[in-house]
Amino acid sequence: MNASISELSRRAEQLAGQRNWGEAESIYRQILARQPGHGESLVQLSYIASLQGHYRAARDYALAAAGSRPKELPVLSELAKRLRTFNEAEVLLECLRGLGSLDCIPIPLLLAFAAQLSYLNRQEDALRLLDEAKRADPDYPPTLMARAQILTYLGRFQAAEQDLQYCLRRAPEIAQAWWLVSRLRKQSREANHVDRLRRLLAVPGKRPEEVALLAYALHKELDDIGDVAGAGEALTLACRAKRSTLKYQSEESQRLIDALIELPVAGNAPTTASDGDSRRVPIFIVGMHRSGTTLLEQLLDGHGDIHGVGELYDFTSQMRWATDYHCRGVIDETLVRKAAVGVDYAAAGQGYLQKMEWRLGKERFFTDKLPSNFLNIGFICQALPQAKILHMVRDPVETCFSNLRELFSDANPYSYDQQELAFYYRQYERLMAHWRTAYPGRVLDVDYGRLTRDTETVLREVSDFCGFAFEPGMLALQERTRGVATASAVQVRDRVVALERPKWAPYEDYLQPLIRGLKAGTA
Repeated sequence: MNASISELSRRAEQLAGQRNWGEAESIYRQILARQPGHGESLVQLSYIASLQGHYRAARDYALAAAGSRPKELPVLSELAKRLRTFNEAEVLLECLRGLGSLDCIPIPLLLAFAAQLSYLNRQEDALRLLDEAKRADPDYPPTLMARAQILTYLGRFQAAEQDLQYCLRRAPEIAQAWWLVSRLRKQSREANHVDRLRRLLAVPGKRPEEVALLAYALHKELDDIGDVAGAGEALTLACRAKRSTLKYQSEESQRLIDALIELPVAGNAPTTASDGDSRRVPIFIVGMHRSGTTLLEQLLDGHGDIHGVGELYDFTSQMRWATDYHCRGVIDETLVRKAAVGVDYAAAGQGYLQKMEWRLGKERFFTDKLPSNFLNIGFICQALPQAKILHMVRDPVETCFSNLRELFSDANPYSYDQQELAFYYRQYERLMAHWRTAYPGRVLDVDYGRLTRDTETVLREVSDFCGFAFEPGMLALQERTRGVATASAVQVRDRVVALERPKWAPYEDYLQPLIRGLKAGTA
């Protein structure tokens, strides 16, 4: 029977690879009929359901797989990813506990669970697993890179650099390690990796992903030492390499914004004892990426009655559940069309609060700092009438330049071409103008420039809007110890800095396509 199941599994996997979902699903069901609780089949059925857009079925299969308590390492690794996809953090942690003592868990599995815990912004928990992985094998490059990334999030930059430098001595060909080490500190003319990065980029046969990592590292280091021309050339190479790996059309973003604006504007969801009168008040911090959202959250986290949680996809999960649709990214046009047919917003809000509870302490307020939740503002206003929405506003060119020079994972596919980036920014501004009109009084614009120049005044305005008293501890940015899993992980450990000259100014000539594109929206 086991051999027969193995053969069926291989056939189902082949069919799934051909996107023949129906036949693949049928075979996996045959396996389950023979061996109920077959973990691999349940995990694969979860993936198939997601790829067909069926969120609830995909989640149910993932939970069933967890309940089957699989032992195979590949199945457990995929299961960890699935559970994190559905924000089933408590089930994920239970699976981890079920594996027994950490010293009995294979290193690849420690790395797999650590990655998912980091995505859930549980950096200390992730580090505990990576410390064990390093103890078991102190020379394994993937462990050293993963551990360095978590240490960076936790503000332990010297320890992160030590791991990366050792990794590079053992495996100098790993592009990601060079990218990570370039970000840890400002390079100097006397001490940098510029020549080494150029030699690595000159080696033929590199994949676009490797070129992007090395070129972004080179751009950052050349910028650090003041070589603007060289940094611009490196950035062009980096963006071109990354863009070549992505499928994106600006028209998709325009259609999404159109669909959101076309949604009927409804009043707030009726308040009930379970939501409107809740002791928990979410503070959504939204805006374009790289607009200062992390800085604002770090400042608010200094308040005694605010719990800073970080970038979460929990609200997205609730909208996927409400529409029974599994989209890629935070939202897409199909999800919006499904929401227009009818959504139980009260249930979505209650589900959101319930799923957040395991993260929280005694504080009444908590921050949810996913910048692209600006797309979800209309849904948030209806699902969570007590929620406060803070919208970070920053100079458009500075915001876009900061996006252009940031290597994201799978997010923000619009940010690697100046014209596409400018077009997306105009769509974002169009949507924010709509939300202000549709839901007056629900969104507070927080100007990044004012926040850095007159921090206390702006924080007092934010405090009044959100309904808590200003506390001086909010200003003590350097006292924060919480993990920051964003591109600003290094910068926000320091004091608030107001720049006299914007970072994009030396690149004005280089950025003309972007600047012209942004102006096109104001003509």
